[in-house]
Amino acid sequence: MSLINLISRLAGITGAGLLALTGLMLTYEVIARYFFIRPTIWAAELSQLCLIWGCLLAMAHVLTLRQHITVNALTNLLPLRAQKFCAGLALLFIIGFSAIVTIWGWDIFHDSFVRGRTTGSLLNLPVWIAELSVPVGFALLALQAVVELVRLPATAHASLGSSHE
Repeated sequence: MSLINLISRLAGITGAGLLALTGLMLTYEVIARYFFIRPTIWAAELSQLCLIWGCLLAMAHVLTLRQHITVNALTNLLPLRAQKFCAGLALLFIIGFSAIVTIWGWDIFHDSFVRGRTTGSLLNLPVWIAELSVPVGFALLALQAVVELVRLPATAHASLGSSHE
């Protein structure tokens, strides 16, 4: 379980770095386009890739931090045991949904890889580079959700999101 936590943490740090890199690329693009009238051919597409990979890589780490968006107005009124039951049910749904997305996402990635699909942009990057982020990100989320489900009975809180009490 600690290996999955470590992988999730490293993926989250990588995701944060990619999101920061997205900001830098878009800032550079704005400056190049509007101040020097020299737009780039790469900034928009590479920043999209970084944004996609950054968000999907960070999902599992965000779950460990309990920072996913949750609506817990009703569940907070329940006793702790019932709250944990609801959180466990939510984790089971996350695991199931993530497994389905991982399988379908892998099929889509593999098909694009085999066919050699490209973006059709000026960079003409292979489409599979972006598509691979879906099965990777959701597989990590599914694994981390299993860890959180196993850990749930021993935790002092039940919410999967941040608490604003």
